[in-house]
Amino acid sequence: MTTNPLPSAPAAVAAVRSELRGVVAAALELDATVLVDVVAELETLGRTVSAAQAELTARLDALLTQEQADAGVRPEELGKGVGHVVAAARRESPHRGRRHLSLARVVQTELPHTWAAWRDGRIDEWTSTVIARETACLPLAHRLAVDEIVAGDPDALEQLSPRRLLARLRTESERLDPAACVARRRHAESERRVTLRPAPDSMTWLTALLPVKEGVAVYSTLLREADRARAAGEERGRGQVMADALVATMLGVPASDTAPAVPATPVALGVVMTDAALFGGADDEAHLDGFGPIPAELAREIVCGAVTAEEEVSIRRLYSSPTTGELVSMDARTRTFRGNLARFVRLRDRTCRTPWCDAPVRHVDHVESRQDGGPTSARNGQGLCEACNYAKTAHRWRSRPEPDGSVTTTLPTGHRLTTRPPPVATIRRRVLPALHIEYVLTG
Repeated sequence: MTTNPLPSAPAAVAAVRSELRGVVAAALELDATVLVDVVAELETLGRTVSAAQAELTARLDALLTQEQADAGVRPEELGKGVGHVVAAARRESPHRGRRHLSLARVVQTELPHTWAAWRDGRIDEWTSTVIARETACLPLAHRLAVDEIVAGDPDALEQLSPRRLLARLRTESERLDPAACVARRRHAESERRVTLRPAPDSMTWLTALLPVKEGVAVYSTLLREADRARAAGEERGRGQVMADALVATMLGVPASDTAPAVPATPVALGVVMTDAALFGGADDEAHLDGFGPIPAELAREIVCGAVTAEEEVSIRRLYSSPTTGELVSMDARTRTFRGNLARFVRLRDRTCRTPWCDAPVRHVDHVESRQDGGPTSARNGQGLCEACNYAKTAHRWRSRPEPDGSVTTTLPTGHRLTTRPPPVATIRRRVLPALHIEYVLTG
């Protein structure tokens, strides 16, 4: 009788990890030439490990999807939530988990040459992802052909830079199926968008995904404005002039560091900070709604600037826990209960509550569903991005609020994840109320 080796698999992997640490410790005593070889071998090992993760991910997908089918889940919902399970296992965001899953589903069967190079450690997961992404629009026969042309020679594939690889893939794809590439381009144009994400030092990355013609035109216009200003003696750098011109165009303000900023259209901003930070000069970290943490000094500058400019400013009291610093209550006198409660959950959770997901809150929903008796309350509410809110309705997903304010989510595999909202400020011995300051920049 053959014994099942699966229960010992995690222990075997842990043993390999322990042995690897020993190898690295011993290698620290070697000379530079050998260290280069060890680093190269570890790179190959890391690529091989990522391929093994893809192979196991494909098997996990098959098992969970089959379990859903056996339970009578509708065909269009089969596979729902699997990407989130993968993300939890890899301690990454659900978006990255879905990307890992998509690659695992196709690479072994539809990109055999790419899979062989990846499994042998010749290429990494990102290179495999690029090949899969750039051939996704092609029918299977053409996809297999591009895979053979580009990845059939692993030595040549290993030498391609990311830009050269991308050019090679697009050339071969357009040669085999130009109509499919045109359709893909038109679909890509329909997905144009603008996104915002935090950058170091209380800055932001404002990114626009545009069709190539419009994108080049916008950049050229900003560059031309920068060159004109520099030729006229402007002391700001080219990048500064371009950034200021972009802001001036969108908000209707003078494109100058010294000119007063008067927005042409109303823009609402929200800041969460402690009363000590606003009135007492404390350094408690503040939170800018839609962005994230900002220094107290910057928060005071924003609020004082709004008051000085005679902009509309309102203040609401938020109450934080004296032990955890998390927001636990909100003054409800300025709004209806439903609207005020949703606002409070967004301010408390700030970003999606799913572990490792930093996406903005799009849905405020029940932790324990209403059909299961869950109340509409702050404790039973959580802020989620759209994808994570839909994923939690998948087969055998369970969530429950805990008495301490945390939320425990049980995955279909039985694994549990617990999340807490971020503290509003550094915990102090006395209870400090937090203030939500909302103001509108008016023209």
